[in-house]
Amino acid sequence: MEHSPVIEESALKALQIPTDGTDVWEIDVKQLKFGDKVASGTYGDLYRGSYCSQDVAIKVLKPERINKEMQREFAQEVYIMSSCGAFLLSEFMTGGSVYDFLHKQRGVFKLPALLRVAIDISKGMNYMHQNNIIHRDLKTANLLIDEHEVVKVADFGVARVKSQSGVMTAETGTYRWMAPEVIEHKPYDHKADVFSFAIVLWELLTGKVPYEYLTPLQAAVGVVQKGLRPTIPKSTHPKLKELLERCWQQDPSERPDFSEILENLRHIAKEVHH
Repeated sequence: MEHSPVIEESALKALQIPTDGTDVWEIDVKQLKFGDKVASGTYGDLYRGSYCSQDVAIKVLKPERINKEMQREFAQEVYIMSSCGAFLLSEFMTGGSVYDFLHKQRGVFKLPALLRVAIDISKGMNYMHQNNIIHRDLKTANLLIDEHEVVKVADFGVARVKSQSGVMTAETGTYRWMAPEVIEHKPYDHKADVFSFAIVLWELLTGKVPYEYLTPLQAAVGVVQKGLRPTIPKSTHPKLKELLERCWQQDPSERPDFSEILENLRHIAKEVHH
């Protein structure tokens, strides 16, 4: 699995990215050490490495595969990462993804741990949205676990700066996690990420893949035309159930934003703790 750049507020200082408004900066290549290749794709390879003794993942693009569109996409990704305060090289996440934990390792989250994970995700998403960035592909495969069991939002490959967001296409993102307005090619905003978060929360609660008996396309049609949603387990904490249902409302304006979600989750976590 590709380990993508993650939100890390201290990273701007750590990599000494200029904060004077210029976009041009570079790392000290002499401090960059390559390790094993961990993934290979059509457009590039991913290596484990270190930068100034910090474990990082290094993305190397294949020159023969790079066209204008790829350059534009990569520049967009770099811009998003730097404006979010993210490692350009990216921290190397040792724990894999939440998707792998749930579906490959058959891991489960008990309520206190589940709430901690949901709070971690909400912090990352709130930070992105405050910086006018919509993720557009929030799902458990893009949530990485570090060595301290902190979950971080990853994969900025399809994220877009909000001011540039017009009508986005449904080919972006993943149908099982996608908001109805995105599936329908309608204009959308940051509330599309909130819908995806609800599906992620359901996945954390159940350990199942959303709409597992349907093809992605059947799921998409059901979500849009019939208001289809996964079934929430009866044992779910009532306040968590209520929050989840609000997050996947058909009408985006009825969904809360991440600052409110964060507040709600912290409140539930306090109740559970006492």
